[in-house]
Amino acid sequence: MLKAILFDLDGTLVNSDPLHYRTWAKVLEIYKLTIDHHFYQTRISGRTNAEIVGDLFPEFSDEDILKMVDLKELKFRELAIDLQPLPGLMDFLAWVNQQEFKTGLVTNAPRENTDFILEILKLSDYFDSVVLSDEIGIGKPDPTPYQYCLEQLDILPEEAIAFEDSPSGIRSAIAAGIKTIGVASTHDPNRLKDLGVTFVIEDFTQVDLQIMG
Repeated sequence: MLKAILFDLDGTLVNSDPLHYRTWAKVLEIYKLTIDHHFYQTRISGRTNAEIVGDLFPEFSDEDILKMVDLKELKFRELAIDLQPLPGLMDFLAWVNQQEFKTGLVTNAPRENTDFILEILKLSDYFDSVVLSDEIGIGKPDPTPYQYCLEQLDILPEEAIAFEDSPSGIRSAIAAGIKTIGVASTHDPNRLKDLGVTFVIEDFTQVDLQIMG
């Protein structure tokens, strides 16, 4: 029986990836690295900041990585003040509440961004569990973040459904044994299908509530 609905943050609750792309592009230009959308989707999207910078600049010290990450996220928050929820999200979340399902947020985003976006969306107090990869020490695509959320909510994998937009997030949720719905806000729907999602939606106006129940 379904007991919980779990969500990713970036690209799932909000289409924030265009802002992340613009921010990464501007910050990386400072470091003499030019990127395009393909580079962003294959080397940046869905990964933790430490993984991204460590991969792109293996010579960086921990201090160098933190400096770049802090600059990137500061610039992102400056651009993100007008972010809007994905179409249909707020109605869907209201329905989730009506069903008395437990709710979880599982994200590779840092704490500052997570709190910032949830405040903008007026969802700061909505989720029963908020799991940040940075704070548990391992990120998606490893299944641990979703497994940790299941433990916090005291439910089994088969009692949850996850919404994810990125390949790394989908791999994480599916590896944790959770039925996963792909949100095609940032990646090609066919790619999401190939990763094993149950079905793909463009936004939450396309969720079939009868199937969810």
